Amino acid sequence: MRERRALVEDVHELASRMPQVAVEHGPQGNPVYQVGGKSFVFFRTPRPDAVDPGTGERYPDVIVFWVPSEADKQALVQDPDSPFFTTSHFDGHPSVLVRASRVGELTLTELTEVIQDAWLSRASPSRAKAWLTAQPGHPRALSGGLRQAYEEARLLGQLASSGITFSANRSMLERS
Repeated sequence: MRERRALVEDVHELASRMPQVAVEHGPQGNPVYQVGGKSFVFFRTPRPDAVDPGTGERYPDVIVFWVPSEADKQALVQDPDSPFFTTSHFDGHPSVLVRASRVGELTLTELTEVIQDAWLSRASPSRAKAWLTAQPGHPRALSGGLRQAYEEARLLGQLASSGITFSANRSMLERS
């Protein structure tokens, strides 16, 4: 059975289900999901840095998700099949953008992971630890060797998506 595609409504549902979340509203009524006063998902108002390349019209439906690291950001935005993107306004900022009209290109599981990671990247260490302790299957909840193996596999995947492969018999990284 194929997993269902994500919906914009899922963004609201998943973000609001994370612990200790408050929903603020921007100047145009756009929802901003926060944990401990820090935004982790927000629906952005149209801005001049995110425009349709054909018409020059500002995208009216951009959603911003925080990410744990620059490596995570690059893994999401460099994949040509990914709906995630960034703009020069967000250079050096640990976040990715997606148009609401493209959320359906993600599965519900993928969207869930993005929102959970966004929350974890902004929650206080004690909140994050408490939540992870209650989520034994979450990759970030792993400890010891399992955690290291997960991180190494994730890093190798990110490197491979950037055209860099690891040669085990030569123990070196190579650009393909």
